Amino acid sequence: MSFSRRSVLRATLPLLLSKLRAQEPTFSSAVRVVNLLANVRTRKGAIVSDLSKDDFQVFEDSRPQVIKYFARQSDLPLMLGLMVDTSMSQDKVLDQERAACFRFLDSVLRPNKDKVFIQQFDSRIIVRQELTSSWKDLNESLNQVDTPSRKQLTNGIGTGTRLYDAMIESANAMKTQQGRKAVIVMTDGDDNDSEATLSASIEAAVKADLLIYSILFGGRAGQRVLEQMSRETGGGYFEVSKKASIDDIFDTIQNELRNQYSIGYVSDKVPDIGEFRKIQLKTTDKTLSVQTRERYWATP
Repeated sequence: MSFSRRSVLRATLPLLLSKLRAQEPTFSSAVRVVNLLANVRTRKGAIVSDLSKDDFQVFEDSRPQVIKYFARQSDLPLMLGLMVDTSMSQDKVLDQERAACFRFLDSVLRPNKDKVFIQQFDSRIIVRQELTSSWKDLNESLNQVDTPSRKQLTNGIGTGTRLYDAMIESANAMKTQQGRKAVIVMTDGDDNDSEATLSASIEAAVKADLLIYSILFGGRAGQRVLEQMSRETGGGYFEVSKKASIDDIFDTIQNELRNQYSIGYVSDKVPDIGEFRKIQLKTTDKTLSVQTRERYWATP
């Protein structure tokens, strides 16, 4: 009798396992989650960090979407880039920027979790430090960030500003990274030497899911450019002034990065071709404002 039961089990077990596997949910690799990082503020500018998934509504090309993933104060690793304009127009403010960067990294960088790269740009684009979580390496690299020497300028080196080209290079470097991705660019916003256009640099950042936090330091000519970069990617725009020092601005950025909502949805429309799609994220409370990117790159 025992032998007979074992024989029956041997015969029927493969069939049972096959049926169980057939009932398991399967997920297609073609399913792509659209991820949004967002900050929410009151009318007075205070950050709101206690909302739930039900407090948000997301639309893609005006079509309502279902939020599938939601987290407050995301603990995801932070991939951050510090982009420093080292053209001669920034020479007088560079020491302030460098010192503020030291203090910012000291308070934000979580060892073995977050990573930072350092890039300087004028007519050259120099990556002083690849992505790393080493405070020692970042500290040494920041000390190397500097404007061109008189000899270099005489030889035509470092005489222009390639903001757009530098942004594309940063976006391409961050494209394959996972987690939260952002760059902080310190500049007067004046680009006079790039091969790329403003729109191309923004598109590269959007495709890389990269937030741009721009800090206008000196002059007002580049205000519109920096505002557009930050608005379209979901970052923030700031101006250094008597009322807002560079340290005050870094504190604000730090606060934003620590109080982000992470929201994900799967589009109801599978793309046939690569295309940009508009995103609108709202809260049910109409008195609150949401800061997030305006579009994303959908791929088949």
